[in-house]
Amino acid sequence: MDVLIFGATGMVGQGALRACLADPEVGRVVAIGRTITGRGHPKLREIAHENLFDYSAVEGTLSGFDACFFCLGVSSAGMTEAAYHHVTFDLTLAAARTLVRFNPRMCFIYVSGAGTDSTESGRIMWARVKGKTENALLALPFKSAFMLRPAMIQPLHGITSKTRSYRLLYSTTALLLPLLRALFPNYVTTTEQLGRVMISLAKNGGEHAILESRDINRRTAALAR
Repeated sequence: MDVLIFGATGMVGQGALRACLADPEVGRVVAIGRTITGRGHPKLREIAHENLFDYSAVEGTLSGFDACFFCLGVSSAGMTEAAYHHVTFDLTLAAARTLVRFNPRMCFIYVSGAGTDSTESGRIMWARVKGKTENALLALPFKSAFMLRPAMIQPLHGITSKTRSYRLLYSTTALLLPLLRALFPNYVTTTEQLGRVMISLAKNGGEHAILESRDINRRTAALAR
């Protein structure tokens, strides 16, 4: 299986990349983004591409993939709805619409978030925009598409977030995460679980297109059996 990863330098993307490099059934991994991880591995190729709204310059490198793990995302804090829509909906669909032209048999997996509003009409701005993004992705003619909605994500294996506020949050709650996982198992998942579930969905599909945090954890548990 050949996998394309967007956002491999972010916290979720690092987990997806680690899982892909460790999986013997993933033969090729291409990571594309404004910055590269700099990680050396025989299976990995990295493409630095500044304009994530236009892929005309690199279209020749974006075909022949079985799956795309789209892990790019930003916090909506301090942003207007127009600005957040641009860096969430517009950016994601620019990539997806390009990829579906060259990879109609692709499985496209989008990392969204718990609380996303599929109706696109709720009171919470970021949830409306995420819901609109999910709905647009599910309407594209990919072979399959899955929306992952994790709640709290525990970074493992030395993975860190690029967002300063998230780094501070995780550093202050690190000791509490095992307790939170015990008390609220449906609301805490890990970077490792997300990566493994992405690969599982790309390989074997899934019954539902939208997976909440509890669904991600249940699928991970099933993989371990």
